[in-house]
Amino acid sequence: MKIRNLTLAATLLATTAVSVSAETLRWARQGDSLTLDPHAQNEGPTSALAHQIMETLVVRDMTGAMVPGLATEWGPSEENPNVWVFTLREGVTYHDGSTFDSEDAVFSIERAMTPDSGYKELLASVVAVRATGPYEVEIETNGPNPIMANNLTNLFMMDKGWAEANNTVKVQDYEGGEQTYASSNAMGTGPYKLVSREPDVKTVLTINENYWGMDEFPMEVTEIIYTPIQNKATRVAALLSGEVDFIQDVPVQDLARVSDAEGLEVRTAPQNRVIFFGLNQGDADLSNDSVDGTNPLADLRVRKAMSMAINRDAIKQVVMRGQSAPAGMIAPPFVNGWNDAMDSSSNTDLEQAKALMTEAGYADGFSITLDCPNDRYINDEAICQAAVGMLAQIGITVNLDAKPKAQHFPLIGNLETDFYMLGWGVPTYDSEYIFNFLVHSKGEKYGSWNATRFSNPDLDVKIQALAAETDLPKRDAMINDIWKVVQDEQLYIPIHHQVLNWGMKSKVNTIVDPGDAAQFKYFTFN
Repeated sequence: MKIRNLTLAATLLATTAVSVSAETLRWARQGDSLTLDPHAQNEGPTSALAHQIMETLVVRDMTGAMVPGLATEWGPSEENPNVWVFTLREGVTYHDGSTFDSEDAVFSIERAMTPDSGYKELLASVVAVRATGPYEVEIETNGPNPIMANNLTNLFMMDKGWAEANNTVKVQDYEGGEQTYASSNAMGTGPYKLVSREPDVKTVLTINENYWGMDEFPMEVTEIIYTPIQNKATRVAALLSGEVDFIQDVPVQDLARVSDAEGLEVRTAPQNRVIFFGLNQGDADLSNDSVDGTNPLADLRVRKAMSMAINRDAIKQVVMRGQSAPAGMIAPPFVNGWNDAMDSSSNTDLEQAKALMTEAGYADGFSITLDCPNDRYINDEAICQAAVGMLAQIGITVNLDAKPKAQHFPLIGNLETDFYMLGWGVPTYDSEYIFNFLVHSKGEKYGSWNATRFSNPDLDVKIQALAAETDLPKRDAMINDIWKVVQDEQLYIPIHHQVLNWGMKSKVNTIVDPGDAAQFKYFTFN
């Protein structure tokens, strides 16, 4: 488990050469970063932008492999199995010239453990963080944690002095609508510096000439102009006209149009992400349905009927144009704990679904609101529209409320939705990540994205036990047992695993990152 003397460049093909060209890269995708506060929102596009400006102790390169970032070595202590030791990279400076050291690392990890942090579940087993030298940090956990390093790949290092000087020691309360200096400004050790920021309009970054990795990575991208373009047709038109060089989400209906265009390419890969619907099964009554005094989603038969009404193959063929893989569990195939039997378990059976609805006392159905984002996932609103028609076949009238993710996600965090779409990527590549955020009872350290109101204290104990189980076969068996409960209770309605389609000018050279996080320091130009 000890990692020593690896270079990031050695893990990705053809990235060892020193920069031979310097160019601006104009980047677009459908949604913007939600905030620049590095610990406020654990959300894909938010992390993707942050990775250009800030860095983590351990990072995943664009193949998905874990490699050194601001830590050069890490592993369990030989003296105490409950302690992980991280040796920090020396000679690293922040964009303002201040030195990165263990004080910043301890500050950042402790900051990310606080209630408003979107990353607290990843650190739930941590009992202490301490600097044991200017370039050494120890993380002590409640029992030996076999995947501590996996939990740090999106945990960004802030400069303690900068945070104190700008009154941003506390994490932004994003769900509460708070705005802070850190939510609109950023200063890190990363390959690019923030020049300007206009949320939902344009963000400009420029190369960090003092970056520690200048000789390890191509660094051919010297300026990044990031423009969120929600409208699909407008986004594709911008690529076709040459206004942008790279769009991270080519609409599936435009794949052939882009790939057939002279000077453009589409590069495709499976994504480490699953799309699903969440259901409020815990409240005694719902505020967004037509049934008074009771909660139809609390009935397992109704939840199973709703899942049976969803025709995932039709969504794949009609909505996604073949660019998805129907799912039966809310874990992508990349993840430890995924298994084919569970992922193949979803089936469409309208007659059985109607029978279950009748058995549950809802033969005449009911109405309910479905909350859906319209600028986060591939064809998110179109998937929700398809589900509206499918659920109508078993008597459920769905009122669709689609809105930008900046308004959608707080509904989940604040428990203001009863039926909602969510997508989940797993940067740790381990099921514990899913359980901590989506299955564990919602509380101070766990369950921040669990809007199902599902709570099982016995299951919570089993989930927490995963963080200290070093017998990996035993741990895998524990994971499988937890998944059985998730599946049997139909906590969520899985829809599909996403497929990534990156569109770019042919001169842009990159592979597709399964985490959908373009790291521009790796990009080169033909």
